[in-house]
This record gives sequence, C-alpha cells and structure tokens, in this order.
Amino acid sequence: MQWLYDIFFTPSVGQSILLLALTIAAGLYLGQFKIKGVSLGVTWVLFVGLILSHFGMVPDSSMMTFIKDFGLILFVYAIGLQVGPSFFSSLKEGGLKLNIVAIVMIVMACVTAAILAFATNTPLDVMTGIMTGAVTNTPSLGAAQQTLKDAGSANGPMLSSAYAVAYPLAVLSIIFVPIIMRAILRIDSNKEEQEAKSSNTTERERIALKVTLIDNLTVEQLTKLFTGKFIISRIMRQDGQEEHVNSTTIIRKGDILRIIIGKDATPEFVKIIGEQLNDKEIPWEDKAGNLVSKRIVVTRPEIQGRTIGELQLGKRYNVTITGVKRASVDLLASASLQLQMGDRVLVVGEDENVQQCAQKLGNSLKRLDIPNLIPIFIGIVLGILVGIIPIKFPGIPQPVKLGLAGGPLIVSILIARFGPMYKVVTYATTSALMMLREMGICLFLGAVGLTSGAGFVQTIVDGGYMWIIYGLIITIVPIVIGFLLARLVYKMPYYTIVGLISGSYTDPPALAFANASTETDRPAVAYATVYPLTMFLRIFAGEIMILIALSI
Repeated sequence: MQWLYDIFFTPSVGQSILLLALTIAAGLYLGQFKIKGVSLGVTWVLFVGLILSHFGMVPDSSMMTFIKDFGLILFVYAIGLQVGPSFFSSLKEGGLKLNIVAIVMIVMACVTAAILAFATNTPLDVMTGIMTGAVTNTPSLGAAQQTLKDAGSANGPMLSSAYAVAYPLAVLSIIFVPIIMRAILRIDSNKEEQEAKSSNTTERERIALKVTLIDNLTVEQLTKLFTGKFIISRIMRQDGQEEHVNSTTIIRKGDILRIIIGKDATPEFVKIIGEQLNDKEIPWEDKAGNLVSKRIVVTRPEIQGRTIGELQLGKRYNVTITGVKRASVDLLASASLQLQMGDRVLVVGEDENVQQCAQKLGNSLKRLDIPNLIPIFIGIVLGILVGIIPIKFPGIPQPVKLGLAGGPLIVSILIARFGPMYKVVTYATTSALMMLREMGICLFLGAVGLTSGAGFVQTIVDGGYMWIIYGLIITIVPIVIGFLLARLVYKMPYYTIVGLISGSYTDPPALAFANASTETDRPAVAYATVYPLTMFLRIFAGEIMILIALSI
C-alpha cells in the first residue's frame, strides 16, 4: 500500500495536482450547504486545504507558489473586466454618497486594525491578515501576501491562518449587525419598503400619445424641446397607416405616437404632446403591415465603441432603435450610447431593412462563442509590468509596487472601460467571466490552504484564538460607523444601507440574505454601485498595511 501513501503524502507534480483538485472539489461541495440561507461559499476551499495540509498532505511548494500567483492574477483580472465598465460612472451623482460611506468604512477598518495591533502588541502584518478575513476580501489577502513575498518575508502562511480564523464570524456579523442597528434606531423597514414600491418612478414604460398640442415638428426638434430621454418606436398617421420613425420624421396633429420613456418623465411629456391613450387598445399589430421588431446582437468587432448616433442606423436603414440590453441591464438607446460586443439592440422597421441593419451589427451568435483571448493575455502582460514598477514615497524606505494583484486589476479596469473606444474587443460572456474568476479564486485559495495548514492548529492554541475577537472588532466598528453615517447624515433607506454594507465588504452571502428579505432592488443597486471602487481599494488597503508594517 506504499503507492497509495505516496499518492497523498509524497510531494510531486501528480500529487500536487491531485491534492489541489481534491481540495477545490471538496471545498466547492461544502460551499453549497447553507445554514438559514448563509454559506461560506468558495472560502471552504481554503478550509479544506488547511485541514489536508494539517494532516501532512503537503504538495510541492514551488508548484503551489506558481498556482497561487497565477490564480490570483486570473481572479483580479476577471474582476477588473467585470467592474471596469461601471467603475467611473459609479463615482457620479447618487453613487457618490454611497461610495463616500464605503470609503469611510474601508479607512475605519484599517485604522481599527492599526489601533488593535498597537494596543495588543500584535505584529501589524498579522493584524493585516486578520483584517482581510474580517472584511471578507480574499484579493486583499492575496495582495498582502504578495507584498510580503516581494519583501522577502516568510510570514505569508501566518496571514492565511489569521484570515481563516476571522472570516466565518465576519460573514455572520455583516448580516446581523445591520439588523441590530435597525432595532436600535427603530427603523420601520416594512414601511420603507412600501414607500419604495409606491415611489418607484424610474422604471421605463411604453405609452401611446395622441398629438394635439404640437404640429409640424421633426423628431429632432422635439428632442430639443423636451430635455428628458425618450424613444418614439412607432407613429400612426390619421389615416391609420404606420410609418418608420427617424430624426427627420415630421410629427403632425392627430398622429398617435408609441413612446418608450421613464415613468417619472411621462407627465411632463404628456403636457407637451397632448393626450395619453391606452396603448393596449390601439391596433398596432393589425396596422403594422410588414413592420417587425427584432433583437440584433452586436458581434462585429468594428462596431465596438461606436455610438448609436455615429452609426446612423435609423437614417441608413430606415429603422428605429428602441432599446439596448447589455448583460441583464436595459439601456435607453440614446444617440450617445456606445455599443459593445454582446449588446442586444432592439430594432423596429420593415423586415428587409431590419435584416440589413442586422448584417451591419453582425448578429452572429457563433462569434460570441469564440473567446477573445488576445486582449486578456496582453492585459495580463501589461498588468504584471505595471505591478513590478517600483514607486518611491517619502518616509517609506522600500519602493511601493502594485504587485501581481494591483497591476492586473488596474490594467483590466482601464481596458474594460476604455478599450471599446480604441476598438479593443474586451467582450466575454457572463459565464466565461464567471468561469475565469471562480477558477482563479479556487486555485489561489486551494494553494494557500495547502501551504498554510501545517502550523494552523498550533497557532490558534498559542494565542491565535484571540484573533477571532480582533476580527469581530474590525468587522463591527466600521459597519456601525458606516450605518450611522448613511442613516443620520445622508438619510439613506435601510435596505440601501444593507446593500451598501454588503458591497463595502464585497460579501455575496450578505447581499443574498438582504435580497431575500425585501422585494425591492435597493440592496442589489447599492451593492453594484460601491463594489467596483471597494474591490479596488480593499486590494490596495492590504498592500499599504503591509508596507507600513515593513517600514516600522
């Protein structure tokens, strides 16, 4: 039976791959189990790796180093591609207040960790590991470990142990501390939910209007008269004939228009046009002739980054663009909207014209099945190069580097956001991005666990159990401060605050719990608004804390 023992306990390439695959498979299986809707998810991969390595199943260290670094790069690069398109827009308008609160929470986590390290004589690098677990941010752990490795420190496994100890209770705290704060501040969340439902006026609707107040105006002139955004998808003349609509179409008294517009803008628009009718009672389909409505998928790379106005699809093909669906988000087809690979454009017009428009945009689903790997690997190359550039700051003896986490993250965000403007195809299906991200994080956590478990139990016995308390403090203090700031200063609704906190801790279980508690979309909207900037700052928070620790 020596061969069986060697398979699991003698380091080799085959043994390393076997242990890694076993760790990931077992961890993902355990992550499916939930207790009252809460699960530790992919973090189980780390715990399984710690258990296996504790019992002597230790893989080849050099191989695990490569897998850990490569997994981290894949993970943060996929995150950058995911959050890049919305990264800068999340800092504008209503998202600004949400992100200010998120930044305050990130800073408070770092300050709390620093104070605890000073008060308890705990090394700051170890406290950084506790902090990464307390804020449930795995990329931050990876960035901290990479910074330690670049500095020649051997404390990487200690950070992994600290992360693993602090993580479980952090997940629970992120869920239940807001509930406690709701009770303390006597917030009636049910009342707020009803108000949210009754005041949800941002939803777009399709209405029919009879023109009685204007005459002989082109669609272009009407867009200047009404500053809000709207789309005229069809027009029915007084004789019952339907016509295609473009910017030069003349609107006359007696015409009936089918409009796509936001509910909040409808009353003002009706005052300008005339009389609102019941769209369902108008026989659009019977009078439509050969007008068809079709969703066309953008699959031609040369369309990437070009605006609807620039393409002049309506004028060239005598069709109307009434909407664009990107991923799961419906966008208004304004002239300034930049199209991206994978966008589904809703086009209305005569069948032949719609087909010509489809040829222009591509509409070949097979093209989307082919992954665009060149931009990904070029981006990784650029990210690594950016990550190894030394940056000197006064007062810090060691040059600062963005590292294998920060460099690829910044490059991927920039490529995802600005690539389409320079005809760089960054499109990847949601499933492809999810596969890349989950594969990366599983490789990283599996390698970390398998190389950190040998002294895990002894570390806890020798005083590491106090890390649980430190982690709880680092988790709870920023949540309380952020909750009070959001509620008392910015007057945010409860479920918006819950989503904000979940996003600030990049914690999907907390978001899932919040979504299950309400029928509104406030938690998801707040989560998505703060997630891009939060992920970016969390990663660099780990690096900065380690750099401070090295400079002390």
